[in-house]
Amino acid sequence: MEIKLGKYRHFKGNEYEVVAVAKHSENLEEMVVYRSLKDKNEYWVRPASMWNETVFCNKKEYKRFEYIG
Repeated sequence: MEIKLGKYRHFKGNEYEVVAVAKHSENLEEMVVYRSLKDKNEYWVRPASMWNETVFCNKKEYKRFEYIG
């Protein structure tokens, strides 16, 4: 599944902006580069394979990140 650049809401409520999709230098795994919209100097990296995962919390199913624009 394609990962669009833009804003996302994490299932726990925080909002982030995807700024790039990059490749790991050793194994070429696709990685999502994103930053917190609360603290725009705080950048994160997560494997793309995890980005679109479904997670379970309090017996409910959620998308880990939901695109919001």
